[in-house]
Amino acid sequence: MGRNYPICIGLFNSLVQLITPPFIRTTGEDDTRKISNLSTKRAFARASHSRSAVAVFVLVAALVSQTLAQNDRMTPIETPSQPDAIEIGTGPLPGAANPEAWHMQYGSHFARNVTVATLTPFLPDPAKASGAAVVVAPGGGFLTLSMENEGWNVARALAEKGVAAFVLKYRLNQTPADMPAFEKSMRDMFSSAARPTRPDPDKAMAGLAPQIADARAAFALIRKRSAEWHVDPDRIGMVGFSAGAMLTMSTALAGEDAKPAFIGNIYGPLATVTVPADAPPLFIALAADDPFFANSGYGLIDSWKAAKRPVEFHLFEQGGHGFGMYPKETTSTGWFDAFVRWLGMHGMLKPKG
Repeated sequence: MGRNYPICIGLFNSLVQLITPPFIRTTGEDDTRKISNLSTKRAFARASHSRSAVAVFVLVAALVSQTLAQNDRMTPIETPSQPDAIEIGTGPLPGAANPEAWHMQYGSHFARNVTVATLTPFLPDPAKASGAAVVVAPGGGFLTLSMENEGWNVARALAEKGVAAFVLKYRLNQTPADMPAFEKSMRDMFSSAARPTRPDPDKAMAGLAPQIADARAAFALIRKRSAEWHVDPDRIGMVGFSAGAMLTMSTALAGEDAKPAFIGNIYGPLATVTVPADAPPLFIALAADDPFFANSGYGLIDSWKAAKRPVEFHLFEQGGHGFGMYPKETTSTGWFDAFVRWLGMHGMLKPKG
């Protein structure tokens, strides 16, 4: 299992020092293997959505997959054809200068410098459509998006179960335009920085205004075209991965008119939050060896329980961070089947009534 990862190991070690409390830091080879499935890393960054800098909480992407390590090099590619992608009307990211760029890694597609948000429908066979729908939010630290492993593949699998799925390519914080500069910027960002204090969830959400606006627009578009897409406007939920999970939680808690009917938090933050009285049912999946969110308590679950709102939590022994739909020899691969069963328990796999 001794494998080499390009920018990830050097950058990764710096990031772990930044985001992990001293008593749970990992530095040995075995620990590196444990977290070799890394896709996003939690840190503070300064984001400029306009000419004024806004402090935002980010999960910095390092994009490592243990199962696909032979393809670990980031290889720039042409922007793939996305004929079904629909611009959702939130406009270009203010102040963005670098154009959208794509690369391959671990045999999977990634996007960065997304300046215009889109929504891509994956509709089920009408014969087995349940009328339920899910907005899928990939992760990537608000710097990249794991469009395939945490987006398209999830949406296709949901459509196979009769649930309409819509992959949200939300706007991202800007990174250098060319790949070498992007990799260098990641190294430089953390080479001499001090480990920041873990942010308050409410303050973190305040830095996600463009992304929350994208999520709200996605819900509005699906409801507007619900008849065309055979979707029940009252049964639209959201599932997100890592940074996408943070966006999912922010949409549920601060998304105003979005009002997801249910939400899924897949290896995202589990900090304590203030839960509204009408909070939707919450599904959570996390690996016990996740180096970022498995060692900071389970305040989110406690918050949901204290508010007497429905919550289901799956803690898998192994899986690391960023497992998504990658095939692995760990029980974390069972998260999707568990999520589907949970949807069924809430009546989302059959037509209403």
